[in-house]
This record gives sequence, structure tokens and C-alpha cells, in this order.
Amino acid sequence: VLRNAIRVLLQNAKDKRVVSRLTKDLVAVIKTDLVNPRGERTVQDGDLSGFLGLEFNLNGKLALTLFAPFATTLDRVAGSADVALAGFSPTVRIAAPTGTTHFNIVMGAAEVDFVNETFVFETAESGILPYTVADTAPIALNAALTANSVLPIFEVVGVAFYQEVNGEMYPLKNGAYNALSVALVDTV
Repeated sequence: VLRNAIRVLLQNAKDKRVVSRLTKDLVAVIKTDLVNPRGERTVQDGDLSGFLGLEFNLNGKLALTLFAPFATTLDRVAGSADVALAGFSPTVRIAAPTGTTHFNIVMGAAEVDFVNETFVFETAESGILPYTVADTAPIALNAALTANSVLPIFEVVGVAFYQEVNGEMYPLKNGAYNALSVALVDTV
């Protein structure tokens, strides 16, 4: 359910082992369920913070790619998930693969109902920005979710790389080095 919820962003920032890593973390979360007896444990009753920091692409880990500090915030009452970055120098604060001419900061927020296997997902992005610019403007991304939701909420943050050729933007190496990571997990 979590993978399906963030599929829009996951398509551009994953490696071949993401399913096995996600499954491993899922089993670890299920084992933290102290409510249900063994054999009947569930994800929603486990400690979902085990997903915090999950990297979806080991070829492009967010912590080793984006060095610009960012803040994630969640306002459950308003149903607002945000990511904010102060202005930064991309060549200093982003470890981009060779050939990068542009990049894009992305975020997504999902409220996930593991019991009914449903989700609400919204995404936002900075737009494609030049990698060699001296400093970016501050970046503020927002995703609107259900106000007063009682479901677990996951916020992911990532960076995608592009190469400009003849005025067209192409995903660099088909997104092989794009980063995406779980940056916030909030449960009621």
C-alpha cells in the first residue's frame, strides 16, 4: 500500500532491490506490534517510525545527495504537509552525477490506511532548476491532505537530475541516480 501510494515519485527514483528492502522494513514494523498476538500482528499497530529514513534508491541516497538543510512539517488539523529549503548553491549542496545540467526537488505526502488498503497522496515539486546557478531562491513545497486525518502520514523528499540537450530536458541516465527517502512519519 505504501509503495502504491508514492508510485508517482517512486517510478523515477528506485533501484531493483527496493521491494525487498521495503518488505524487510515492513516485517520489522510488524514485529513491533505489541497489541496483537504473534501470527496476528499488523502494520498499523506496529511502530511505523521504522520507515523513517528508508531510501528507495541505493544508487542515489538522499543523505548522500542533498546537503542543503530542509525542514519537513505537518499540520494534521489543516491537512498540510510542507518541505522548506533556504536558498542554496546547487554545486555546493547537491552531489550530482556527471552530466547533470539541471535538477528538481520533489516531495510527496501520503495518508495510508493499511487496514482498508487505501491511501490519499499529493505531490509537489520545485520545477526544473539549473544546477550551475549561484544560489537558488528559497524552495517551499506543499501537499494538501485530508484535514484532521487519523491515518498514519508519510512524507517523502527527493531530488531528480536532468541533462539539457538542444533545449530539451532529459532525465539523466533514466533516473538511475535520483534520490527519494522517507523524511517524516507521523502517527496519531
